[in-house]
Amino acid sequence: MKIKILTLFPSFYDEFLKSSIIGRAISNGYVTIEIINIRDYSLDKNHRVDDHPIGGGAGLIMRMEPLMDCLRDNTTEKTHKILMGPKGKTFTQQDAIRLSKMNEICFICGHYEGVDSRFEDYVDEQLSIGDFILTGGEIPAMAITDSVVRLLKGAISDDSTKEESFDDSLLEYPQYTYPIEYEGKRIPDILFCGNHKIVNEYRRKEAIKITMERRKDLLDRFTYSKKDYELIRQIKDEKQSEEAQKAIEKGKKFIPNNK
Repeated sequence: MKIKILTLFPSFYDEFLKSSIIGRAISNGYVTIEIINIRDYSLDKNHRVDDHPIGGGAGLIMRMEPLMDCLRDNTTEKTHKILMGPKGKTFTQQDAIRLSKMNEICFICGHYEGVDSRFEDYVDEQLSIGDFILTGGEIPAMAITDSVVRLLKGAISDDSTKEESFDDSLLEYPQYTYPIEYEGKRIPDILFCGNHKIVNEYRRKEAIKITMERRKDLLDRFTYSKKDYELIRQIKDEKQSEEAQKAIEKGKKFIPNNK
C-alpha cells in the first residue's frame, strides 16, 4: 500500500513514521508513507498558501492553486483522495477495513479555517474523526493512517485484530493480566475455568453489556443471534448460566496462588 499525506507541517510526522507498528510496517515493506509539504507549491515568495475569506469573516482559507498543484503532482486517477475536515463523514472501523483494501491513498490536511470549498470537488471523500475542532487535519490523518496500516497483512499478527472493538458493532470485552488481585479488584474466576466455550460466551456477554452501557448507538447496526438474546437476558437478570457456574467451580483449582 502507498499512503501520501499532504500537509503544511511535515515535521509533525517525524516520530510517527519511525515508531511502533507504523515504523515496522514501513521497514518490512508492507506500506510506504510519503509526507509532502503543500508550501512547496506556493506561488508566493514568502510561501503563503492562504488568504482572507471572500465576503468577510475570521481566519484564513487555504488557496486553490497550491492545493491543486500539490494534489495533481502527487496523485493519479487511481489514487483515493481524502480531505480531512469537520464536514466529513465520521470515520469508523468499517472505513478502516475498507481503506485497508486500497492500493494508494492520499490524505489532504486542511488548516486554518479550512480549504477553499471548490477543492472539495477534486477529492473522493471527506472524513472526520469526531464532532470537535482541531487546529488542522494532521492528527486525524495520523489516526486514520494508524488504524488502516495495522490491518494490513503482516503489519501485526492476525490474532491481534480478530476480536477488537467495533469489528462486529460491539466494544471489546474486558481484558486482564496478573496480578490476580490488585487493591481488592479481582480478575473474574470464570477466566481461569479452562473451558473455552464458557470463556468465549462470557466475553461475548461482557462485550454486549459494555456496549449497552457505553455506546447504545452501536447496537442499532448489531445483528443479534439467538444466543445473544439469551446472554442479554442473563445481563438483565445479573446471572450466570448454570453451565458457567459449574465451570467456575471446577476451574477454581486452576487459579494460581502465587501471582
